[in-house]
Amino acid sequence: MGSAAELETMESEDMFQTKKDHRNPLVPLGALATAAILCGGLYSFKRGRSQQSQMFMRARVLMQGATVALMVGTVYAAGKE
Repeated sequence: MGSAAELETMESEDMFQTKKDHRNPLVPLGALATAAILCGGLYSFKRGRSQQSQMFMRARVLMQGATVALMVGTVYAAGKE
């Protein structure tokens, strides 16, 4: 039989694996896409292209909403299990 330290380590690893299993790989991609769109909008704004900058900012809001929806969906799905 293992020692208390070994048992605690095994429980910690199981907890980490369980938490990792519930992550959605699309959430980090959504965050990166949101950041990229934000940078594009700021660049357009700096160049004086207000129409294009507005388009980027609206796209950013939509992408940010989609990312938050993925996060909420992941938490909801994890809670059902």
